[in-house]
Amino acid sequence: MPTKSQLLWMYEIMEKARCYEDTMAAAYMEGKSPKFDIGAGPLPGEMHLSAGQEPCAAAVCVHLRADDTVTATHRPHHAAIAKGVDLKKMTAEIFGKASGLGGGRGGHMHLLDPAVNFVCSGIIAEGAGPAVGAALAAKLKGSDAVAVSYVGDGAANQGAFHESLNLAALWKLPVLFVIEDNGWGISVPKSASTAVVDNSVRAAAYGIPGFHVADNNTLILFDVAKQAVSRARRGDGPTLIEVETYRYYGHFQGDPELYRPKGEVAALKAKDPIARFRRQIIGEGVTEAEANEAASKAKREVDEAFTFARAAAYPAPSDALTQVFA
Repeated sequence: MPTKSQLLWMYEIMEKARCYEDTMAAAYMEGKSPKFDIGAGPLPGEMHLSAGQEPCAAAVCVHLRADDTVTATHRPHHAAIAKGVDLKKMTAEIFGKASGLGGGRGGHMHLLDPAVNFVCSGIIAEGAGPAVGAALAAKLKGSDAVAVSYVGDGAANQGAFHESLNLAALWKLPVLFVIEDNGWGISVPKSASTAVVDNSVRAAAYGIPGFHVADNNTLILFDVAKQAVSRARRGDGPTLIEVETYRYYGHFQGDPELYRPKGEVAALKAKDPIARFRRQIIGEGVTEAEANEAASKAKREVDEAFTFARAAAYPAPSDALTQVFA
């Protein structure tokens, strides 16, 4: 069972991630209605939000240290928040501002915060290789730091994912591969794209442990991730974890979602992981007042980050060709 401080930390992270995504969803649609225009408003371009997937981030990252590495997907905000990425700089980056993590150059799919060893990529499964590299570096330095690679269920069919699993297993590297199975690879259901019902069984092909966490269960994932991180720090090698999670929003904002069965999202929201987790922790050493304060603190930090980002300056046009490779 998690400690009281761990329960409160996970709850606050989950509330913060949800509040962040819902706030981002509203900001993204500014200037894009009544007719959706992907290039309009303060947030032009694609936007992929992770509301519903909060347990994947909180219940894994609660076991991590600042010197551990996390690589995430094109749907990265919940993992970035859980790893401790600077929320103001991250939001400024997404708004394309000069004070952002990458000076406004990378946007929301290419976040990098070296201060907490976090990076994400818009290319499917391409975070797996860098996570293996970080794990190899830790092993060569004699450190017990670990790496976590988040991938989607669609990425589990990519060559880069399997190449990374193979090397990590061969060299017994301290890395966790966490598959966020939200049931959809863009608009393709897992049943139409993947030969196995449960990707955790693929771990056996590489001689490593594989775990399946059903129904977005925060407490079960906490226990599984604790085992996996401990195994990695001991030098016993990698672990593969698949989490059955939810995706409340579309693949991208503006997605008409015609592929989703009617009522799917409503059914998922009826068993919301944050509301469920709150019910679980109240009475397990956490009071309702403490939970309320954690949620309030999360909202304050999100509000401050968006206020900061909106007020921040855009990069000077003369900087367009700096910090880039010619």
